[in-house]
Amino acid sequence: MPVEIRRTLTLVQTTFKEGFKEVAEPTRLVSALAIIRNPWFGRGHVEDLGPEIRAAGPVLGQLLTDMILAETGDRLEGYGKASIVGMGGEIEHAQGLTHTLWFGNKFRDAVKAKTYLAFTNTRGAAGTSLMIPLMDKDDAGRRSHYQTIHTVVPDAPADDEIVMALGASVGGHPNHRIGDRYADLREMGHDLDNPAGV
Repeated sequence: MPVEIRRTLTLVQTTFKEGFKEVAEPTRLVSALAIIRNPWFGRGHVEDLGPEIRAAGPVLGQLLTDMILAETGDRLEGYGKASIVGMGGEIEHAQGLTHTLWFGNKFRDAVKAKTYLAFTNTRGAAGTSLMIPLMDKDDAGRRSHYQTIHTVVPDAPADDEIVMALGASVGGHPNHRIGDRYADLREMGHDLDNPAGV
C-alpha cells in the first residue's frame, strides 16, 4: 500500500536574540512534517503492523530527511523525531512508524550520526502540540544541543491521519551556558564510561 500524503511542511526558526543578550551566531531550528493517512485507520486491531511500517518507513524517512537537508546542508548538528496520531488511531500506530529503523535510519545514515534519535509520540486532535526533542547527532552528553522544536498544525492530524516529523538544529540552543553531562559526572565522582553505575 503506497503512502498517502496530504501535505508536507518545512518550518525554519532563526534566533538572533535570546533572553537579555544577542546571540553571537544566530541558531537555526528546522522541522520537516508530513501529514499522511493512517494506514491502519478503520481496520480495528491489526496484530502485525510490519507490512505498512516497511512500506511507509523508508518513503517518509527519505522524504523528510531530504526536506531537512535542503535547509541545513552539512551544517546540521542536532536532530530528533516526533509523531502525532489522530484520535481515530492508536498510539502504537504513531510509534510503529516513528521507531522503526526503516524510518529513522534514513536520517541517521544521511547525517552520519552516532547517537540515537530523541523522540516524542502522542495521540490528539487537529492542532495538538508537536514537540520534537533534539540532541547532538554525535555526542549524547552535549547539553548545548538539548533543544525542543515546538509547533502546531491547525488542521492536522484528522482522525484518520498521522503527522510524522523530523527536526534539526544548526548550532546549539541560544546563549547556552549549562555545561555538559561530563562535567557533572566528574564532579560527582562517576565513571564517565559507566555513568549509571551498572
